[in-house]
Formats: sequence, C-alpha cells, structure tokens
Amino acid sequence: MKRVVVTGMGVVSATGNTVAEFWNNIVEGNSPATPITRYNPENFKTQFAAQITNLNVTQHLDRNDIKRSDLYTQYALIAAKQAIEDSGFEINQMSPFDVGVIFGSAQGGFETFEQQYREFAAGGFEPHFNPFFIPKTLLNMAAGIISIKFGFMGLNFSTASACASANTAIMDAFNYIRFGKAKIIVTGGSDAPISEASMGGYNSLKALSTRNHDPKAASRPFDVERDGFVMGEGAGVLVLEEYEHAKARGAHIYAEIGGAAMTSDAYHITATHPEGKGAIEGMKRALDDAGLNAADINYVNAHATSTPVGDLSEAKAISAVFEGNNDLHVSATKSVTGHLLGAAGAVEAIVSIKAITDGIVPPTINTETIDPEVPAGLQIVIKEALKKNVNAALSNTFGFGGHNGVVIFKKV
Repeated sequence: MKRVVVTGMGVVSATGNTVAEFWNNIVEGNSPATPITRYNPENFKTQFAAQITNLNVTQHLDRNDIKRSDLYTQYALIAAKQAIEDSGFEINQMSPFDVGVIFGSAQGGFETFEQQYREFAAGGFEPHFNPFFIPKTLLNMAAGIISIKFGFMGLNFSTASACASANTAIMDAFNYIRFGKAKIIVTGGSDAPISEASMGGYNSLKALSTRNHDPKAASRPFDVERDGFVMGEGAGVLVLEEYEHAKARGAHIYAEIGGAAMTSDAYHITATHPEGKGAIEGMKRALDDAGLNAADINYVNAHATSTPVGDLSEAKAISAVFEGNNDLHVSATKSVTGHLLGAAGAVEAIVSIKAITDGIVPPTINTETIDPEVPAGLQIVIKEALKKNVNAALSNTFGFGGHNGVVIFKKV
C-alpha cells in the first residue's frame, strides 16, 4: 500500500481564521466563547457559543459563491482555499481525475433550511422558497462546490457520521489514496450550527452548557462540574497526498497518516457506551492499522466535549488502551474551540499535526478539579501547554448514533 501524507492545512473557526492564528490561540488557551449575536438568545437556556464574528466572507468568495451556498459551505470553501494554496499543487500540471474531494458534515445547510421554512411559513405560498434552497441544504454540497470551484474531477462525496464526520472523511481519503485510487484528496469537515433551531434542539437534549454567566469557562472537560459542551462552528481542511507524488514535486510534508479505524458503540442514539467499548476497539484497530503499539503514541487529542457521560467513558477507554504508557499526554482542545460538530475531527487533526511539528501538547483549559471517576494516572495537560517531543498523535471523534472515528498521525 502507498504512504499518505499531509501537505496542506486550512481552518476557519472562532479560534482563528488561519492555521497560525488558530494554533496560537489553542496553545495560549484563548477561548472565543461569547454571548450569541446572530439572533436574540434570551429565550434559550444556552445564550452563548464559539461564534465566528471576525470573518467577512465577501473578502474571500465572489457574489455567486455566497448566493448559492449555505454558511457551512462558505466556511468549507474558505478553509479549502487556504489548504490548497498551502499545499502548492497545480491542477493544470496533473490529471484533474487524480484529485478528489471527500468532505464531512453533521448538519449541512441547517441554517438555510431553518431560514427558508420560516420565510415560507410567514408567506404561506411556494414562491417564498429560494431556487437555491435544495442545493444549499444538501449535505454533499461542500464537497461538490469545492470540486467545481477548483476543477477537481476525481472521486467526490460526503460523509455523515455526526461529530465523527470529519474523521470519517479523512479516513476514507487516506484509504482511497493508499489503495491507489487518487493522488491528492482535499478532505475535512464543516458545520454552521449556531442557529435558533439547532441550539434549541441541543438544549432539549441537555447537551449544551448553560453557564451563561461565564461563557469562556463553560467548556471544562473532565472537570467534576462540567455541564455540557459549547457550540462552535467553522471548517477544517487537510490536503492528503500520496507520499511519492508529494516528494517528487518538492511539497512541504507536515506529517504522515499512520492508520485509522472506525467502530460503533451499538448502544444509544446520543450517549457513548459507559465503559467505552467501541472507543477502545477503535483505538486498538487504528494502532493495528498503523503498525504501532500503544507505547508509540505520545499524545491523544481527546474528543472530550465536556459532557458528564461522554468525558468519563472516553477517559476509561484511553486509560484501558494506553495503560502503562507513561509518556502519553492527553488534552481536550474543545475547551478552547467549542464543539464544531462535523468539523471537529478536521480542526483537531490540525491540532494533532501541529503538536507533532511544533513539539507542543496544547492545554485543556477551565478544568479545575478532575472528576474522581477519571482513572488515576491519565496525564491530562491542564491550563498550560506542555513542550515535549511528539512522534505520533491519536485523535478521537465520537458521534451521535454511536460512531467512533480514530485517526493516527506521525512524523515522516
């Protein structure tokens, strides 16, 4: 099988709209969570989010791009442009059929659906639906428009596995390249879930933190007082490339994908398995796919969303898989970024790669008292970043429906 490497990265998020800005805020532990301004949140239990407020899409996209796409697709396009430029490959110097797009999203054009139906309900007749209503809401449209915009004519599809969607996309891209089906694949995930219906729905599930008096401290993974996650939004994009192809064109290589795996909890529609059975097997299979032992992993970027059940089950799973690995450190960077749903795996892939390239394990912020049920010996990096050599990093994502996606990155 062929080797697969990362040659480009791009990000759009409340934490930063470039990889450099994003990474700096991750390392410094600067939470972007603030009161919601996109709509009036006063009737909602949760009135804050990690909302993108400093991005003018008109500076990045033309009028037609904006007119025909939902916000989640706009985020994906902007991050994809960054990653493609970072990678430096020229589509006119290779067959366009050798470049594909595999992209994940949990909710797709949720905001468009909500807005369009509200307008229809107010007017009461069909012409109130925008002619772009259906294309804007489709879950596959970010992948489709990236392909159209940049002329990539290879394989093209979307993945939907809730909050594991981006890792699923990365995993699929990895497999297609290593089995010789593409030279380059643009992959990642995007979501724009900060809307009334979305936030109201997650409130009903009791998934969101309601710490309205202190938004920046609301996401507190593994903490005894955690009460739910902070909603985030944005996109993360990686350019994956066949190693020999990247080497031949002199590309800058950030890291190699070592292995990946996906399992299912087969337990509950929203809750993770309390003992982390699916997560344990997912991590073990990813290690096996990478040809690595548990002792070879230096860093785990935990899915840890700051929910009472999810954090504890993942902590048990990590402890079970990496028992005896005293060089392993864990951090939960959703404490800084918020939870970007289908984009979470992509932005956390960037975190994992930067941990390798920069020799820094980023901090878990806001965690004051670790839940006593978290297994003793789990080395969670709290409050301040840790400088250390990271040869291999494992990134977990878990989604509603019991989806477990695990990807391992390593030094080249």
